[in-house]
Amino acid sequence: MPHAGGGKPSKRATVVRPLRPPLRGWLGRGGGEAVNVQAADEFRGTTVQVCGLYPFSVGTGTPMIGVPLGKNLATGASVCCDPVSWFQRANLISNPSMFVLGKPGLGKSSLTRRMATGLAGYGSIPLVLGDLKPDYVDLIEALDGQVITLGRGRGYLNILDPGEATQAASRLVAEANEALAEAAELEQSPTAEEVADSIGELRRRGQKLQRLSLQVLADAHGRRHTMVAALLTILRSEPPTDREETIIDRALKWLDEHHEGVPVLADLLRVIQDAPDEVRQVALDRGDLARYKAITENLEASLIGLTSGGRLGEIFSRPTTTPMRRDRPVVYDVSSIDDSEGDLQAAILLACWSAGFGTVNVASALADAELEPRRHYFVILDELWRALRAGRGMVDRVDALTRLNRARGVGLAMISHTMSDLLALATAEDQMKARGFVERSGMVICGGLPGAEMPMLTSAVPMSRAEQDMLTSWQDPPAWDPVSGHEAEPPGRGKFLIKVGGRPGIPIRVQLTSAELAVNDTNKLWHTRSRAGRTPSEVDVEVLP
Repeated sequence: MPHAGGGKPSKRATVVRPLRPPLRGWLGRGGGEAVNVQAADEFRGTTVQVCGLYPFSVGTGTPMIGVPLGKNLATGASVCCDPVSWFQRANLISNPSMFVLGKPGLGKSSLTRRMATGLAGYGSIPLVLGDLKPDYVDLIEALDGQVITLGRGRGYLNILDPGEATQAASRLVAEANEALAEAAELEQSPTAEEVADSIGELRRRGQKLQRLSLQVLADAHGRRHTMVAALLTILRSEPPTDREETIIDRALKWLDEHHEGVPVLADLLRVIQDAPDEVRQVALDRGDLARYKAITENLEASLIGLTSGGRLGEIFSRPTTTPMRRDRPVVYDVSSIDDSEGDLQAAILLACWSAGFGTVNVASALADAELEPRRHYFVILDELWRALRAGRGMVDRVDALTRLNRARGVGLAMISHTMSDLLALATAEDQMKARGFVERSGMVICGGLPGAEMPMLTSAVPMSRAEQDMLTSWQDPPAWDPVSGHEAEPPGRGKFLIKVGGRPGIPIRVQLTSAELAVNDTNKLWHTRSRAGRTPSEVDVEVLP
């Protein structure tokens, strides 16, 4: 139809499309329009004001770095935690160690096994240096590790065996001589000035390897000396005298210089009885052999007790049955030793700890020399209280074994029941040192604890009243099911509070997966009923009205 007036046709209004979609999305079919959710108002205030404004406020989420442990009891968020990852990767703690406290049966070992399994997946090697129950044998076997069985008639651990230290030192010396010889050869060449930097580098490497070899041998000597003194302490319930320790030190050096092969305690006893001049000099016998015999009489009697199967048996007086390896997970199975033999348990725990840390030191030296890859270890010291109660001076022995874990690339887990176990020592000095184990730990993980423990625990680890009430509620006994006649699960089983310094604790619940149940079963001997006497079909059951 022609337009009126013969003018030009009018232009239709055009819709200008924005460059970006509006808040609700593009309008129209397939445009993705959605209901707009307006952002909530934000307020900032002090903790006193905010808690009154909204009573359900919570803190920030936990770090997702480390071994997955379980759910946060307060928020339901996943919690990942282990001392190695929080020290190395997350930088949340200043020391790669943890101390675990809790009443028996609440899952301390299950928590530690979870960490050991996860860290093995991350590349750290678990070392269980003394398993008394056993709680870790199945796990280490599942990880294709090494199980070393010790006990009366089951296996022996020679405390004078330097382990791999001698071979490692020889390897370091050989590499050092090779580097120095190559530097000397280059120095005599016509192009010595052009390769001066290479010559200096070879010399520095040779000198470094020589220092490392001396350090490995000195560490092995110190650990053997410490273990002999520790066994004497347990046997006598008091540490040896300064003169006796000096005699032991010189006798061990005499064995290193004159004895062929690996010595045992009987060889050390023979050296002291034979009275070589080097030993008599440090004994200060003034040239009188009768005086020397009188000075060493008590030491000789104690060593005879260690070599002839006395209270501590012959476990430490024979050659080592199974040498420990440094490239695989390891567990020392000492479950055959009865709880009534407390001294023997403490002695064998110390011997296992000494052997384990000696192997770690060798691995660290070889890694420093770039002869082997760097290995990080997760060392588990379970039932710590047994060793601490063995005798006066044992706290110093344990402290010497565990203080250098950060410098050696070792994550450390120390496990005990309560603070009372650590503070029930003979002297106030030992009690303070034992409490220092908890204070120096990068993290403290607490399970259910009695209320009487709270004053001692809070003196080492700051805790709020709510956290203390939580720990005491977890130690309550389980309820009885009147229908089935069985106990329900304890309320605190698998529940732990992770404390790092003065920060608020993280309450978690550890739940085992189906893959872990097979290696966490500590009641395997009770799965089958006893078959002594009459068979079940012959038993008459009387139902009372």
